Amino acid sequence: INDVVPNFTAETDQGTITFHDWIGDSWAILFSHPKDFTPVCTTEFGAVAQLAEEWAKRGTKVMGVSVDSVEDHKGWKKDIESYAGTGAGFPIIADEDLKNTCSKPAQLTARGLEPVLKPAIWSRPERIASICAAFD
Repeated sequence: INDVVPNFTAETDQGTITFHDWIGDSWAILFSHPKDFTPVCTTEFGAVAQLAEEWAKRGTKVMGVSVDSVEDHKGWKKDIESYAGTGAGFPIIADEDLKNTCSKPAQLTARGLEPVLKPAIWSRPERIASICAAFD
């Protein structure tokens, strides 16, 4: 908390992003799930999609992270949208090699968290972490 959030470049289902550029002047939430197509992950990503108008009202962008490929994410998005009854317009990072911030085991275990947990980071527009949480 109160540290600059890591900047990284990643492949997503919407193309390549650089995290700090993607944040722009918005609040941002980066949230992680361990695997595409699992019922709990699909339900939670669907809930995020259903809140799109609320995120927009608050000047907040959301981005997911999962360990599967971009192509898997594209297929999973159809499943998320079918479940949620709405579009899932947020990008999902393909973190197959566990190199990105929310799913890298060394970063999690250094904080006493297990890699199977689903970490999330809330960032202010200044790219400063306001909340770092992990849940299962």
